[in-house]
Amino acid sequence: MKLSTLKNHSRDGCLLVVSRDLAWAVDASDIAATLQDAIEQWPSVVTDLRARYEALNEGTLTGAFAFDPQQAAAPLPRAWQWLDASSFLSHGERMQKAFALDPIEGVEHTPLMYQGCGDDFLGPHDDIVLPSEAHGIDFEGEYAVLVDDVPMGCSAEQAASHIRLILQVNDISLRALAPREMKTGFGFIQAKSSSSFAPVAVTPDELGEAWRDGRVHLPLKVEWNGKWFGHAHGGAMHFGFHQLIAHAALTRRLRAGCLIGSGTVSNADPTVGAACIAERRAVEMIERGAPQTPFMRFGDRVHMEVFDQQGQSVFGAIDQCVVCGGLPCA
Repeated sequence: MKLSTLKNHSRDGCLLVVSRDLAWAVDASDIAATLQDAIEQWPSVVTDLRARYEALNEGTLTGAFAFDPQQAAAPLPRAWQWLDASSFLSHGERMQKAFALDPIEGVEHTPLMYQGCGDDFLGPHDDIVLPSEAHGIDFEGEYAVLVDDVPMGCSAEQAASHIRLILQVNDISLRALAPREMKTGFGFIQAKSSSSFAPVAVTPDELGEAWRDGRVHLPLKVEWNGKWFGHAHGGAMHFGFHQLIAHAALTRRLRAGCLIGSGTVSNADPTVGAACIAERRAVEMIERGAPQTPFMRFGDRVHMEVFDQQGQSVFGAIDQCVVCGGLPCA
């Protein structure tokens, strides 16, 4: 099943069911007004949502209309909690080698995770509005999951059953601001702008064999200003999403609507490129002694999309332009 949120005059939008080929959509607000509502009462609404999805795919549903990703908000426009991990170890290893950082003890056994801002997610075609190019504007291609209520102390095996939807993310980072915040030990604030999401969230069964071991076994294709940047594969996650959920829930319960991100998709094979500029720069530092690739400028565009084995777009595309706004730009 594929779900999306149509922008309207509210902060949480209107829930839509979207066809498998992303061509058609239908209002589902009579079943659940918003995606948050759906997640909170999932057992009581999922059957009706699935029935509408199947009818939409069969072309037997009245009221269907052409799906326009331009009008889509993030599937969940705001979340009670947004937790982002760093579960692709090759990304961290490259950064450590490039900057001569000490290895993080136990990183192979305990996930790295921080709590980000979930109150203002961007839609797939919303501009990335930022105050300064000097902040080191970077994109980060990721996957994420949306969970229902997760009890404290939930095991990784139990956590898998709490994953309701899978999403695709552009977790925008401001690299020039990150070093100081990392040194404080208090986590990111200014270095993490609002994250963006592809227009459609999908249930795990939509991925078929590409969803296993708590991982999305598909490449995430990234283009920057119309040129290939990378197609790293999601199957390389060191920790699966079920393990990330268990880590987050060790000492607290997670409420329905909590989002958990994978961190930048990264592979050990450098020929697949990267899902963020920082990683390409790290490779350049290791191989050439200095970074060659600049960070994003105002007017730059990033495109991210995931295709299944039949060549069908899974989540729809993230396609965004970076523009000057907020404080006086420099």
